[in-house]
Amino acid sequence: MMPLQTSTITDEAAETLLHNLVATPSQSTQESAATSYLTHWMNQHSYDEAFVDEAGNAIGIIGSGSRDVILLGHIDTFSGNPPVHVNGRNLYGRGSVDAKGPLATFAAAARRAKLAEDVRVIVIGAVEEEAASSKGARYAATQYQPEFCIIGEPSQWDRMTLGYKGRLLIDWRWEGALAHSAGDVASAPEQGFAYWRRVVDYTNTFNGDETRIFGRLDATLQAINSGIHGAHGWCDVTVGFRLPPSADPHAIAADLEDDNATTRAYGHEVAFLADRDTSLARAFRGAIRANGGTPRFVHKTGTSDMNIVGPLWNCPILAYGPGDSALDHTPDEHINFDEYLRAIDVLVAALERL
Repeated sequence: MMPLQTSTITDEAAETLLHNLVATPSQSTQESAATSYLTHWMNQHSYDEAFVDEAGNAIGIIGSGSRDVILLGHIDTFSGNPPVHVNGRNLYGRGSVDAKGPLATFAAAARRAKLAEDVRVIVIGAVEEEAASSKGARYAATQYQPEFCIIGEPSQWDRMTLGYKGRLLIDWRWEGALAHSAGDVASAPEQGFAYWRRVVDYTNTFNGDETRIFGRLDATLQAINSGIHGAHGWCDVTVGFRLPPSADPHAIAADLEDDNATTRAYGHEVAFLADRDTSLARAFRGAIRANGGTPRFVHKTGTSDMNIVGPLWNCPILAYGPGDSALDHTPDEHINFDEYLRAIDVLVAALERL
């Protein structure tokens, strides 16, 4: 890895932070090396405090004022480990976009910003955001009550994300006696596909004439497996849902129970939509304009830690960070260093307006 910097947060130091953080693998539940690196970096760069909390989150604190501003990113990544390398001004590697780019933006900008005396900034590199547990955010939600919260997710440097869909996962399992293939009894895989057709029909009915992407219930067949044990067959199906604000994950899970199979629903998260007219959003709009951009708001079809902490903290909140979210989880995941540096400048300007 590139050597650790111990001086002022120059552009070179910020790029080194991002490179080294991406080069430190941190798949969900295996984040300890990355949290250790980030807390060490924060200690070396004059954070007032930097430590790993009881949930395993990396925590960095600057200031001692009564007004908490939380920068909540996630340090874990999706599975897979494409080679980390630099091509021109692009950094390739797992987590470069989702979401170590935004998290490194937080760590560098918080150190650069000239904060008001009554402000305390808390940078959190949360664990297990990519898992259904959201362990890091759930723990952090019990430890703080901020005045403002910024979630670290890629939105490109000139955009702010105000809303995320909800989530639900259902594991379905059928087991039954086999029959000859020439008979008219459905095979185990056919039982699984019949359940999937039921899910598709359900979502179509739920959506009706709804055409807005953020307003639609989406279902994805994430896995289907089948096999034989002696004279009996089995089939496992996993279905993932993205929920609009009108959807109740518990009601959907109940509607899709199956008397002829077993279902397990988990990962229940309701959609969350933040207010666009807050002092936080205004600070970002001004910061983006000051850096030559035209600010835009977006809604995302995925979920984030905003779904966890937004309803609990009930404070002005939005998500921000450099990178193209279309590259999330892909083998070609990469971020542009110049966009990353511009996002740092925007975040510094936004923090200094709070």
